[in-house]
Amino acid sequence: MSPSFAEIGVPADLATSLVQRGITEPFAIQAATIPDAMAGRDVCGKAPTGSGKTLAFGLPLVARIGKAKPRQPRALVLVPTRELAAQVAAELKPLAALRGRSVAAFYGGTSYGPQRKALQSGCTIVVACPGRLEDLIDNGDLTLAGVDRVVIDEADRMADMGFLPVVQRLLDQVKPDRQTLLFSATLDGVIDGLVRRYQRDPVRHELETPEEATGDVQHRFWRVDRSERVTVTAQLLQREWPAIVFCRTRHGADRVAAQLKNTGVDAVAIHGDRSQSQRERALAAFKSGKAQALVATDVAARGIHVDDVACVVHFDPPADSKDYVHRSGRTGRAGADGLVVSLVHTDVVSAVKNLQRKLGHPLGTTAPELTGEPPARRVPTVPAPTPTPRHRPRPAASRSTRGPRQRSGASRGRRRR
Repeated sequence: MSPSFAEIGVPADLATSLVQRGITEPFAIQAATIPDAMAGRDVCGKAPTGSGKTLAFGLPLVARIGKAKPRQPRALVLVPTRELAAQVAAELKPLAALRGRSVAAFYGGTSYGPQRKALQSGCTIVVACPGRLEDLIDNGDLTLAGVDRVVIDEADRMADMGFLPVVQRLLDQVKPDRQTLLFSATLDGVIDGLVRRYQRDPVRHELETPEEATGDVQHRFWRVDRSERVTVTAQLLQREWPAIVFCRTRHGADRVAAQLKNTGVDAVAIHGDRSQSQRERALAAFKSGKAQALVATDVAARGIHVDDVACVVHFDPPADSKDYVHRSGRTGRAGADGLVVSLVHTDVVSAVKNLQRKLGHPLGTTAPELTGEPPARRVPTVPAPTPTPRHRPRPAASRSTRGPRQRSGASRGRRRR
């Protein structure tokens, strides 16, 4: 039997709040790291995206944080994307409110006014993307001199996006005797350097997603002419949706979304050149089921948490095996089944073969499989702070990169229309 949150050191008021939300047992990463974090140790955690890392660092953060002064936050959570910043802040706010603490998210594409107001009012926990935070500091809107709790979330993704120099400049400004919690899907290379430079004798915890927690995710590599990719994708999305379609470039995402619309597929694009309001509208349309497809660059590979995604399409092959795993992890979550389709044209055959070798998939491609009646559609769901039933995990027949949502309650089937 798994321990309760109270049994791993979570204060009673916070543990009770989780139970009221239907969260009764900690995930593996939470059970492993929370006791050390509550004891004040630096923690280095390796765990896949969606394994419950937000509560793993959020509960100790809220439990141990002191009160802030205007423009002098006490805790800093660094994340790579706007969407992840908003989601982490939303998860922490109700917990922090129990302790009379405040949480605010800071990221680009939005007005500085509300962010400056939050800092002036004495925001306790800042959840921020590195670039916007550095801008606020340079403008004199806050100082990190009082920060004694730091979280670096999805450190490997920040390294991939080129944020590490900014992250290092920010970490150099916080208290030298701070507590630092670092979470990442990988801990090698530059991430190991980050650990050695900014953590003191950290406790390391490395976990993988339990096999029984994954759904049956089928991986297909379809042989398709470059000029036929939109047509094949549209035909696929009439059968399998909601879906996320990944493109290599921002311009490509806009173009593919428009082309899919011309075929009758409701598609919306999301990428770094879109304004924050455009990104929020696109994500809302996808989450509500209004849009069949979210056409995205790798900004959506992490930081967007939507369950019940039926299919992931690699319209353009990912740059490497790590990106393939992160992209593909958008489907097959919460124990549900999923489909991952890579469109392989002549120019990328060699690169895809190398990708298959690294991933352990059979080499080669097949013709598109688009026969038969389209299955009933699914409605995507979003993890929320209120109790939500979940799928009962099934035995896994193939790889998946996501674990179940942290919810209790009876099993349910997919909502269908």
